[in-house]
Amino acid sequence: MIASLRELGMALRSGALSPVEHVTETLDRLAADQHNAVITLDAERAVTQAKELAEELARGEWRGPLHGVAVGVKDLFDVAGLPTRAGSNVLADAPPATADAPVVARLRAAGAVVVAKLHTHEFAYGPTGDAAATGPALNPHDRTRITGGSSSGPAAAIAAGHLTLALGTDTGASVRTPAALCGVVGLKPAFGTLSTDGVFPLSETCDHVGVLAADAHAAGVAWDVLSRPDGTGGGIQAPGVTGVRVGVLVDDYWRAYDPALTSAVDAAVETLRARGASVVEVSTPMIDELAATYPVIVGAEAYATHATWLAERPEAYQDVTRERLMPYAEQPAREYVDAMRTRRRLAVAMREAVGDVDVLVLPTTRLRATPVGVADVDVDGRSVLVRAQLLALTLPFNLTGWPAVSVPGDVPDGGLPAGVQIVGVKLEERGVLRVAAALARD
Repeated sequence: MIASLRELGMALRSGALSPVEHVTETLDRLAADQHNAVITLDAERAVTQAKELAEELARGEWRGPLHGVAVGVKDLFDVAGLPTRAGSNVLADAPPATADAPVVARLRAAGAVVVAKLHTHEFAYGPTGDAAATGPALNPHDRTRITGGSSSGPAAAIAAGHLTLALGTDTGASVRTPAALCGVVGLKPAFGTLSTDGVFPLSETCDHVGVLAADAHAAGVAWDVLSRPDGTGGGIQAPGVTGVRVGVLVDDYWRAYDPALTSAVDAAVETLRARGASVVEVSTPMIDELAATYPVIVGAEAYATHATWLAERPEAYQDVTRERLMPYAEQPAREYVDAMRTRRRLAVAMREAVGDVDVLVLPTTRLRATPVGVADVDVDGRSVLVRAQLLALTLPFNLTGWPAVSVPGDVPDGGLPAGVQIVGVKLEERGVLRVAAALARD
């Protein structure tokens, strides 16, 4: 199992571990991965870069806490010299990218070594991670179960101990849901704070670049590097939540179906209360109407991207992806415009409804990891669609654009991971990560 980013960074800076040793060991682990997390290894270039970074350290030069650290990126990001296939046979013959996506370039400038492109649900259009040209990604906690998606490979690679940090994207769930199901940390920053240039789009008005990490500290370091013009970063401030106002959502919409998820959130709220936070109940009567705009908006924007390929090569898509996209071919433009107008109006109403809280704390998903390939599960005697339950509690914050992070919660049954979601209302990314750090196990 790989060390934490804090320990890894200290070892690299002190010389106890060389970047070449670390990168080589990481490449070996990724090559032996049994979770279908890896799409392409960039081994030769990674080792060359590691050697250059080792020479910098020998000269006393240090770029910061990511100097020499191996990272992975979801195969939705352009990486110079490698094709971006987005999990699809549609792009099987895609040429190599000519330049890194800006967020990838920023990681490299901070000393990170990009070692691999990682699995994604096809075109990022799904929260399960089991529909892709390369087959399903498998959960390191139980390989018969899904990782969640669409940032399936990043979550699996971190949960398996191969990496401490990876880049993902989040349009409705795609960083936070795989983080929750795999038991790692997933940060979706506020909308527009990180560039989506060089990232294959799903829905331009909901797409966010995010990070998956082994712990809140690593997510904080990545956020500092990615969000600051000078690329510096030192992680989040010391945990502390005294005076933070925590909102607990009481509407039925926000209820988890798995009792372990409810228990994990209850425990998290009590931990924050014990550490100095105040807790208030919050109601959001507009949430069902707001959430109903999501599939209309994302479906229309996604179909617009794929219309030509769907007409020319429909067979190149995974069946489930094609079946989800095609209904939007007949959607009137008026429905999309109405949904966008409703979204803007209700996002304002939701902000007013949550009032004076700093953060919201709630489950990340309604279910824990389900078996691979299972579309429906039984909940209290009724069948529910897995995909919908993995999206429902995260997608509202893509519509509002608020920052949110999923962190592992305490699981009373000792079973599959449970995600606790912390959403910034007044607090921005560093504040949300500070709350997340306060929930870290001692």
